[in-house]
Amino acid sequence: MNTNSAPSVPQESLGMLLWLVRTEVVRAMEAELAAKGLDLRFTQYLILKRLGLMGPMSATELARAVELDGGAMTRQLDQLERKGYLRRRPHEQDRRALRIELTTEGSALLQDMASCNERVLEAAQRTLSETEREQLHDYLSRVLKMLRDKT
Repeated sequence: MNTNSAPSVPQESLGMLLWLVRTEVVRAMEAELAAKGLDLRFTQYLILKRLGLMGPMSATELARAVELDGGAMTRQLDQLERKGYLRRRPHEQDRRALRIELTTEGSALLQDMASCNERVLEAAQRTLSETEREQLHDYLSRVLKMLRDKT
């Protein structure tokens, strides 16, 4: 028996590894936002990013898009609206419904935060070649599709 070898470290399960990676990305992104002097949490960044990518939508659609329950979404929307980054507007076809949209300030902030996101993702993938980056994206996209496809 070789007594000089380091103890074996168990390999993380895929689920734990994905959770740890997400946790580190969130931590790094929040540190980037704080370094820029922005008083935003990662969830608020996701809300703004989704609105920027997908355009105006209902609070329910937005909650589904960022995986939040209704109560948590309402609190986040209230905070972002107070900061002037988004607004609730009446739906064009349904007067009972509201649409959530970015304000001019919210759009500008989203542009400003893009560099934070790029730095975090670049640091996370620093040791990967371009081919490995593409493969990682492909693998994770396929895993996500299979998890969402229940049939």
